[in-house]
Formats: sequence, structure tokens, C-alpha cells
Amino acid sequence: MATVKTERLLNLVICLMSARTYVTAEFLRENVAGYSDAEQSQESFKRMLERDKNELRAMGIPVETGHTPLSGEEGYLIKPEHYALADITLERDEAAAVAAAAALWHEPDVAVESQTAVLKLRAAGVDVTPPEELGFAQAGGGRSVGDERAVRALLAAIDEGRAVTFTHRTAASSAQRSLEPWGVVSDSGRWYVVGHDRDRDEVRTFRVSRISDVTAIGDAGAVSVPADADLQGLVAAAVRRAAGGEPATAILWLKEGRAHDLRRSAQSLTGRDWNGEPGDEAVVPIRSRSGLLRAVLSAGPDVVVLEPADLRDEAIAELDALAASIGASR
Repeated sequence: MATVKTERLLNLVICLMSARTYVTAEFLRENVAGYSDAEQSQESFKRMLERDKNELRAMGIPVETGHTPLSGEEGYLIKPEHYALADITLERDEAAAVAAAAALWHEPDVAVESQTAVLKLRAAGVDVTPPEELGFAQAGGGRSVGDERAVRALLAAIDEGRAVTFTHRTAASSAQRSLEPWGVVSDSGRWYVVGHDRDRDEVRTFRVSRISDVTAIGDAGAVSVPADADLQGLVAAAVRRAAGGEPATAILWLKEGRAHDLRRSAQSLTGRDWNGEPGDEAVVPIRSRSGLLRAVLSAGPDVVVLEPADLRDEAIAELDALAASIGASR
């Protein structure tokens, strides 16, 4: 079965990003799905590869041409440092648009596109928020951000600076609430709206998936976010209180310039070498033990679990099992 063009281009990017030196066209034909499964002449393959390289360059992906160190043949490479994005700062309305897009990612008609986009960014070495922290899930599985109508209404009210009323459900009952919303924030795979609760005259946080029937009230511009408000911190503190204490943490060693997801979630980073390799000692909160373990395993040799000992033992056991399964399949 022929590989579709989008998948072939993505495979090409991953291969050229992973290569340590320039790789030849023949190597690509033999090892990249989309070229290797194509029953075509050498000339047809060369034309296809040339079109693909030009298309990637037109997309801003820097495919470089050079010579392989041993044979001197012409080869190709994508250097991660030339493809990494600069730090991005979003304005308030832009951040709202990103949040709205993330809220809709679990719908089938955009799931494939969103996954492809994330894969492309990760292949480029770009720090991408993990799906579980974005509330991303296929329809019918995983966590949902909640009622999309509620999400849209909350984001619109925040953008317009208006208060809202909504129905808030708990395990035992539901109640009508009145809130001056400041922002919608993600924590541990769930989304929360935080703001000034008019009913209790204090800052409160509500899980978005428990909200429905959102109605904007009052004049536009009547609600303003305090200049010193740390929305992420407010939500994190509320989640900790609800959980009954401070979250546990893990101490990891992260290779320099690698393990971007774990670096982003780290509470602190301290320079530390490991077996001669430069890197950082990171203190990372254990919000989801299974999620942290997956992140550690997916990073491979770029991460070493230092503490706690039981998490380290669990990671080693998983790696031993993986090595054994690979050995058995050969």
C-alpha cells in the first residue's frame, strides 16, 4: 500500500532530523517509508525526492545539502538548531484562540490534523505541551475539556472583560454561580476557569468540565485581571488544596538541550553533569505517576531518574522488559 504524501514528508523530516550526518538519496529510498514502498524507477524516485525537498524548504524546513564523511557522496540533513522556533509570546486574544483550538482537539474532524502538527513540531525539536496537559483526546476516550459551548462562552467573556453566570455541577448537586473570569488554565490534564467569585467575594477556581449554561452579563470591559495575578499558580494551589496536600516531586537528570517537556514542567533546574555528559538536575512534580513515567521512558538516554527510588526502579524494570521483548523478537 502506497504511503500518502503527508506521511512521506513527515517520515522524511524525522529521518533527516535524527541523522547525525548527511544521508544519501539511496539511504532515504531504502529506509524511509514512502520511498521504500514505491515501485518506481530510479529517475522517478529522484524527481519525487527533489519535489519533497523543495516543498519542505518552501514550508520553512531547512533541508541542507552536503557530503557524507566516508564516501563523499551528496547527502541531506536537517540540523535541529536551525529548525527550532524562537520563544513565542502570545497576546491575550491570541492565547484565547490557542486555548479554544486545544479545547476542540478531541473532535474527530481535527484529531488527525492536530496529531500531525504535534508530530511535526516534536520532530523539529520544538517544545510542545504534552497532549494530556492540553486536554487532547480522541472522541470517546481520555479527558474532555468539557462542553465546547461553555468553553467558547467563557473565552469570549474573558476577551470582552465581562462577568458570567453558569451552572456548576458537583458530585452531589448543582448550583448557579456568578464569576468575573480572569482566564482558562490547564493543570494536570484538566482545564479550570479562575477569577473573582461574586457570590463568595473571593478568588475561586472551577473545573471547566463541570460548567454549563454560561451566560455573559454586564458591560464589556467591566472585568479586569489584577496585574499581579498568577493564574497558573492560583489554579495549581487550588488543585493542591483539593488533593489534600503538596504534590510529590521527582528528581531527574536531563541531558543538555533535550527532554523539553520535562524541562518545561520542572520546578527548578540546576546544572549537573552525568557520566561526563552536560545537563541539569530537575525537580519535577509528580502530578500523574504514569504520565511522568511515560515521559521518562520516551526520552530514553536523555533522562535519568535520581529520586524517588521506587520510580527509578519502575523505570529500570520497564526498560528491561522492553529490551527483553526486542531481544525475543529477533
